[in-house]
Amino acid sequence: MKPAAQCNSLDEVRAQVDRIDQQVIALLSRRAEYVQAAARFKSSESAVAAPERFAAMLQVRRAWAEREGLSADVVEKMYRDLVNYFIAREKEHWQASNTAGWMAREIKRI
Repeated sequence: MKPAAQCNSLDEVRAQVDRIDQQVIALLSRRAEYVQAAARFKSSESAVAAPERFAAMLQVRRAWAEREGLSADVVEKMYRDLVNYFIAREKEHWQASNTAGWMAREIKRI
């Protein structure tokens, strides 16, 4: 990947931005896999939301943003939206997994 300062045209800059965005989206997909895996280790639906962890995570992301010269407020909003989406998906996965487990236990009991 060419450094931004060495790009010779707007098209070249845009191509590099597109390349980075593809990588970001691929990484978000990998992040989603870990979020889904985390549901296996949570004992209740309220544990899925983990508000204390969420708040602490946002503070760390704010610090990372500041270290990189980005707006901590913008990065926090982005992560708040992203993580709220992932929490909703994790809750769905947790509910489905626990419903399936409950059904299996009920069938064995019968």
